[in-house]
Amino acid sequence: MNRALKNLRSSFIIWCLIVQNAAYGQSPDSVAYYRTVLAAQNKIGISAHRGSSEIAPENTLATFRAVLQMQVDYIEIDVRTTKDGQLVILHDGTLNRTTTGAGPVKDQALAELKKLSAAKGYDNQFQKEQIPTLDEVGELLADWNAHHPSKTNLYVDCKDVAPEPLVEILTKYGLLNDAVFYGSDEKLLALQKVAPTAKLMPGLKNADAMADKISKLHPYAFDVSWPALSESLVGQIHHQKIKVFSDLLDFYDLPSQYAKAAQFGIDVIQTDHVLKVYRTLATKMVK
Repeated sequence: MNRALKNLRSSFIIWCLIVQNAAYGQSPDSVAYYRTVLAAQNKIGISAHRGSSEIAPENTLATFRAVLQMQVDYIEIDVRTTKDGQLVILHDGTLNRTTTGAGPVKDQALAELKKLSAAKGYDNQFQKEQIPTLDEVGELLADWNAHHPSKTNLYVDCKDVAPEPLVEILTKYGLLNDAVFYGSDEKLLALQKVAPTAKLMPGLKNADAMADKISKLHPYAFDVSWPALSESLVGQIHHQKIKVFSDLLDFYDLPSQYAKAAQFGIDVIQTDHVLKVYRTLATKMVK
């Protein structure tokens, strides 16, 4: 699909989701229906990968607002640190792919980053979107959760961030206790020293590494590589009272794979296609 058609579709989706109420509004009937069906069954949680770049530029406030309307369980964000020690949300270590800037994020002060558009490749509708700070995301999410019975939590990918400022900001907005934290084992160990009760989620690519990671990190969950997953492995992890998250992205982001995830009994699917996951699982459950 070319960029013009993608942007046109994105604009229509956002209009459908947000136009009913300027602040947040009522969710579309389809989302309410899907969530009701999922909640009545053995509910699988949904994590929106960097928000959703199909709807709006990834890791921007625009895409986070849109997926909040979809009542996702988690929003995945990538946290990095600027030259002047501010925490910002950007996946890549450089600005080149998603912004109008160039070079490493860590070499720029926040004031300079705020001059950039974070909507490279998107149409004029999004060109005023900036790289958000963690404070801005925290404020958005805290406000949403204060006004809605179903909470949305953060899935924090600790790209380049010290634990102290991360914990401080999330604590300020009441988001620390329910957030999950993904990163290297070393980063998660450092976070654990600052926030002993933080919900750590190391990656798991094969079952052989599980025992060592449990002993070392006492994880809340594993982010298990989708090719490594099986119903047996999910059972082994659940037997340890640990949750299972998995990324169903790129060529795995398909209805057949969502159905398999439900069959395996995983706890959270991470996806770029939230509504497609809802439709697939709700249809499967009502048959």
